[in-house]
Amino acid sequence: MLALLLLSVVVAVGLGPASVAPGDTARYLWAAVTGGRIGADETTTYQIVWQIRTPRVLLAALVGAGLSAVGVAVQALVRNALADPFVLGVSSGASVGAVGVTVTGGLAAFGVHAVSAGAFAGALAASVLVYAAASTRGVLSPLRLVLTGVALSLGFQALMSVIVYTAPDGEATSTVLYWTMGSFGAASWGALPLVAVVVLLGLVVLHRYGRALDVLALGDETAASLGVAPDRQRRALLLVVSLMTGVMVAVSGAIAFVGLVMPHLVRMAVGAAHARVLAVAPLAGAVFMVWVDLGARTLAAPRELPLGVLTALVGVPVFIALMRRRSYLFGGR
Repeated sequence: MLALLLLSVVVAVGLGPASVAPGDTARYLWAAVTGGRIGADETTTYQIVWQIRTPRVLLAALVGAGLSAVGVAVQALVRNALADPFVLGVSSGASVGAVGVTVTGGLAAFGVHAVSAGAFAGALAASVLVYAAASTRGVLSPLRLVLTGVALSLGFQALMSVIVYTAPDGEATSTVLYWTMGSFGAASWGALPLVAVVVLLGLVVLHRYGRALDVLALGDETAASLGVAPDRQRRALLLVVSLMTGVMVAVSGAIAFVGLVMPHLVRMAVGAAHARVLAVAPLAGAVFMVWVDLGARTLAAPRELPLGVLTALVGVPVFIALMRRRSYLFGGR
């Protein structure tokens, strides 16, 4: 999977309105990393490869990996096969933040990153509200967590609809609606380090929680009998997944399907042990998102398709076909 991911990145960086051969793409990337030289007549192509496409493809890989890993964790956290990174209301809160900034022109000090900053603030606010509403005397039950997340998500969506409906600027409204369907169009080298640090550290932390997730998936009573404090583990995991989701939604918008279905596809291949699933799911999600983003920017060029549309159109039929071909139950086979 790692080799496939590296190959996918090189191919995706080279393809576009101005296609670059894989060999030349690899040479440009190597020159950029090592400080090598290129010909004067190749400067324009080099700038396209390194300054425009590479940060976008790397961001797609990071977001795909993060969404897949968070999906694995959330499904075990709330013991629900239909859970995804956005079931806790984080995505809807981020959307409200992005809409508010776009319509009102707030957070102007952040410049071109104002929408991302608003989305991240909204995501964190949503996470705090979900935790405060779902927690009772320090107990955070899976059912209350899901119900609270779904209820607040619907509330945030209603608030976002009101803001969009009353917005005087139609162009801002179109921008917001496009953002809520997912896009890596604003990717840049400046936005990449924070996402990379949060996602990669989050992947390491979630992998260390692999055994705890195995136990949590069996139920709180079983977890307690095995020496695992379910509420404490759930609070820590909620913090990690909320931070990861907030950062990813802030730079890419709301991308559906990946965090819901990728964990199930990986479980079909490697089994239900979370240590194995969390090792494979990020790589599978990264490869999938790199190719989805490539399709989004090339299939209808020069227009760009929303990522959420492609993830659903491609992923749903594949997932249904795999489900029908082999017996599969959440958490096992």
